[in-house]
Amino acid sequence: MTSPSLRTVSAQAPEWDVLKTVIRERFGETVFKRWLEPLALKNWDVEVVLALPTRFMKDWVETHYSDKLQALFHEYDQGVEQVRLIVESALTGSAENLREPVRAPLPEEKNLRAAPVSGHDDLSSPLDPRFTFDTFVVGKPNELAYAAARRVAEASSVSFNPLFLYGGVGLGKTHLMHAIAWHIRKSNPARKVMYLSAEKFMYQFVRALRFKDTMAFKEQFRSIDVLMIDDIQFISGKDTTQEEFFHTFNTLVDQNRQVIISADKSPHDLDKIEERLRSRLGWGLCADLHPTTYELRLGILHAKAEAMKCAVPEKVLEFLAQRITANVRELEGALNRIIAHSQLIGRPITLETTQELLQDLLRASNRRVTIEEIQKKVAEH
Repeated sequence: MTSPSLRTVSAQAPEWDVLKTVIRERFGETVFKRWLEPLALKNWDVEVVLALPTRFMKDWVETHYSDKLQALFHEYDQGVEQVRLIVESALTGSAENLREPVRAPLPEEKNLRAAPVSGHDDLSSPLDPRFTFDTFVVGKPNELAYAAARRVAEASSVSFNPLFLYGGVGLGKTHLMHAIAWHIRKSNPARKVMYLSAEKFMYQFVRALRFKDTMAFKEQFRSIDVLMIDDIQFISGKDTTQEEFFHTFNTLVDQNRQVIISADKSPHDLDKIEERLRSRLGWGLCADLHPTTYELRLGILHAKAEAMKCAVPEKVLEFLAQRITANVRELEGALNRIIAHSQLIGRPITLETTQELLQDLLRASNRRVTIEEIQKKVAEH
């Protein structure tokens, strides 16, 4: 049976906003931010028309993601037969139909010819407004990391330096870092806070080397009050970047400025990181975010459903919390999918439809053997 089609949907339609949330979950945060977030819906019919601001972005998305986008639209509206990408200038609002591709710069090349030094606000990565302390669900696996993050955010002087948050993918490290930044900016706007990924730190350093302006780079990073670096493991094996970060770190700590770091492993388990840097990273407080428990996952689902203002049956939430244990992102992605399906197709959320819709996730979950299961079996033996 063909699902009811959503015809001629405007770019502001709630259905498109919901589907963009699903796109973010399916493709991942990095791909979404870099390529898919600018997508604008122009028509939703047998042919879906999506606009992008540059020819280069259109060509890239068309080459790498168009098939997946078409499959996604067809999944939620079986009347969709094709997804077509066009170029629409953000300045003129007019669609371009160029035969010869015009190369737009990659995000990492943007403004590379401009003056190499910017203000700290320009260098800081954008903060997600959803990631605050109020929206962080606390449980036994993350209570130490949460308490340490709040203490650092609320303290007028340095409490733990550095604060090192580590744990697996999707356990809340980035959420806590964004929450710290939001709290400091709100409670004490005079403090200079810089949040960025280790990848962006490396890029800015390489850029400074290229323009022979390393002194400006050093002053820029060493004049802030709170430096937050996400995914520090990215600079593993990059000796020159590690050297610069080491000196930046020492300067800030010596000046009693706060440094907050996140990684997927503890400092001493990071591969291809200099011993002296590993030692410095372990100076302060290292807070581990452990894999979630059933109770914590259920609490997260309740909070997420409430935030989305959607009534999800308790049995469905319990089923998701029991079956999807890998990480919080996957858990929230599953909830987003069933809510989007319900809103787009118009079917009520039931346990049966949830099992049908999440077949791929459930199969993958069945194949996983968790540390908790291994411990339990060994203890029984």
